[in-house]
Amino acid sequence: MMPGNIREFVSVVRVEGPLIAVEGVDDASYGELVDVRFPDGTVRRGEVLETRRGLAIVQVFGGTSDLDTDITSVRFTGSPMKIGVSRDMLGRILSGGGEPADGGGEVIPDVVMDVSGYSINPFAREYPQDFIETGISVIDGMNTLVRGQKLPVFSGSGMPHSHLAAQIARQARVLGEEEDFALVFGAMGITYEEAHYFEKEFRETGALEHTVLFVNHADDPAIERIITPRLALTAAEYLAFHEDMHVLVILQDITSYCEALREVSAAREEIPARRGYPGYMYTDLASIYERAGRIKGKKGSITQLPILTMPDDDITHPVPDLTGYITEGQIVLSRELHRKGIYPPVDVLPCLSRLMKGGIGEGKTRGDHSSVNNQLYASYARGRRIQNLVAVIGDESLSPADRLYLTFADRFEDEFVRQRHNEGRSIEETLSLAWKLLSIFPKEELKRIGEEDIERYYISGGA
Repeated sequence: MMPGNIREFVSVVRVEGPLIAVEGVDDASYGELVDVRFPDGTVRRGEVLETRRGLAIVQVFGGTSDLDTDITSVRFTGSPMKIGVSRDMLGRILSGGGEPADGGGEVIPDVVMDVSGYSINPFAREYPQDFIETGISVIDGMNTLVRGQKLPVFSGSGMPHSHLAAQIARQARVLGEEEDFALVFGAMGITYEEAHYFEKEFRETGALEHTVLFVNHADDPAIERIITPRLALTAAEYLAFHEDMHVLVILQDITSYCEALREVSAAREEIPARRGYPGYMYTDLASIYERAGRIKGKKGSITQLPILTMPDDDITHPVPDLTGYITEGQIVLSRELHRKGIYPPVDVLPCLSRLMKGGIGEGKTRGDHSSVNNQLYASYARGRRIQNLVAVIGDESLSPADRLYLTFADRFEDEFVRQRHNEGRSIEETLSLAWKLLSIFPKEELKRIGEEDIERYYISGGA
């Protein structure tokens, strides 16, 4: 079928949730864009999900309320869903379907791009190794974000992941480089309060000037959430690989996206997999996450920070579980630290940044970064074990060394992890703070740090 082969049908025979079935269509293509004209004259976009024996199954992104099967018309456009993109998108707020939502006019496109993106040849990918300073010690010091990486945030309902995302968006920068930077924010199923918070935060800090917001509210059609991250990533790909910008993409909430996938799967009467989610959810999530990266010969890059809420704080839930397989680590927020009033409530022990090693060290952060990180992990883990032991048997039988580790764990949470919402620490400040805390131990306890670094950075007399 050639592009531009436009056909129109008035043969909707079934409506099932966000899906409609159209009869008499013999040449529809998977992913083809359709326009659904409702009885009141409104037009909603849709996409072909399936074709068989003259029947096309279409998902309608605006929902199917008020649809009349007798007079609703469906127009098949003969091309996949696309979006017009340009540098003028920066500073704009768009709906989850890509329509202007800030009172401004339509975006005048420089290029029209397929929202499904284009596969990147693995050989053309460049290994991510440029340190991104977020200004947040627990990330920069222990779970370093690298340009071109995909590093998700695992959170829970009611946790301050929105504040953390906004702070990273404000403060993130590549050390030693003055290059074009942009933020693309794709919001799926967020409340009006959260949307207002992001807009207000970005406006007041001036970040909105280099930001594109795609906002799908909680009361918008759930089916629209399926297209929102793809629109956001298409805009990011244009800015990164056509305009040579370094783009940070924040996607919130991936769990809402997966709920929309489950709704479509149920409407199609597919056999469910774990907890009712479709069996192809892994592949679908990969088609989003794998659009991050760097390409050889291109100046720009796409770094992803997906945020997902774990139902019942369950890290084994299918959404965080599959996300962990695809992405390059995770940042996990702790309910316990949140109850203590610690912000950001990052539990460093289950956290991981698989690309950290390539983004730190001499010439990037500092030569002692890796060993200090290892020592912090080991000391905090031992302190946490002692905290759990004390909760059961008390602290009367603790050795002097155990008491040091117990003190370290408390101070680590209160001084290293805890930061103000508007506080940005340089990597030098982060590492200096780490040495201040580690110096409460005698030198012989710092088994993971080399003697040269201990002699250079150890604070004699303790901290």
